[in-house]
Amino acid sequence: MTTDRSAASESFREAYYQIAKSILESFPKYRPPLDLFVYKDESATLETYCRKGHRLSNEQVDEIHKLCGDGSLFVARADHAVYFKHIVKQLDLVLVDENLKETEIAEVIIQALTIRLEEFFDQPVRPVFETLYKDVMVFTEFLAQDKFRIKLFMRRLALKEHKLSSHSLNSCIAGLWLFFETRKDFKRRDLDKATLALLLHDLGMTKVPSFILSKTEPLKRDERAKIIDHALQGGKVVHKLGFAFDEMVQAIMQHHERLDGTGYPNKLKGDDIGWFGRLAAVADSFSAMITDRNYAPAIAPAEAAASLQKDEKRYDSKYTSLLNAAYATNLF
Repeated sequence: MTTDRSAASESFREAYYQIAKSILESFPKYRPPLDLFVYKDESATLETYCRKGHRLSNEQVDEIHKLCGDGSLFVARADHAVYFKHIVKQLDLVLVDENLKETEIAEVIIQALTIRLEEFFDQPVRPVFETLYKDVMVFTEFLAQDKFRIKLFMRRLALKEHKLSSHSLNSCIAGLWLFFETRKDFKRRDLDKATLALLLHDLGMTKVPSFILSKTEPLKRDERAKIIDHALQGGKVVHKLGFAFDEMVQAIMQHHERLDGTGYPNKLKGDDIGWFGRLAAVADSFSAMITDRNYAPAIAPAEAAASLQKDEKRYDSKYTSLLNAAYATNLF
């Protein structure tokens, strides 16, 4: 690409994507799902090459691939939903598409992980987990390249709606921010384990009958017992599937334990709760508080963080103070 073309590409960046070859190849061969535009050197402008759904000839298929290779093929950012839909199916493409902004990559990763989580929660078996795992590794690679990117995700927490997938992703994002703030010397494998553990900390909720989860009136004793049992059920699932590493076990079994011994399922107290269990407890409670639940309306993230810091008898202040300070100073 010439210097002039590079400069022109940059000027179009706010309104158009310079489409990556890998993305183009993910489209249907003869009917692109969105409008394609070509850069014209002589006028330094973009012109429409073909409209969405238009059937291309073999010659045109060859031509658009050549244009793409030359860096002359673009799609409109207004069509980002369609573009993202294709990347979500092959999430590793975000790591090679230099034309996506970091904010756009964060949005694609959130979409992909939400879909993968819902698939796994619906069918928690090893093959489905492997698909989730692949996308989680893209997420952690993106963060490993620059840990400060976690702020992009903190600014995109799912608010109001309380679903298992959104709660799990919110908890993971908040927990990873705390992880980065407190674990200064860690290996990539540590990040991978922390991410998986936080994403799946509430896996046992898939074993709780839906009618209990949707109840708006107070739960009966046996119904409450099933809620309390979800930590044990989650532990059974990960042991069965073969990924019961320490962080995973702590996240699942201890995210409802409290420092004063009032938590469950084992009423652990103080130092009997592991460091990752304490972190997961803060992330889980924070994420629950910022969404509408049957028994409590959502509160603002800053209010939730402040409330957790005040509850120092039950939550580790090492984590709650960091979270509260971040919101108090508008870090996100």
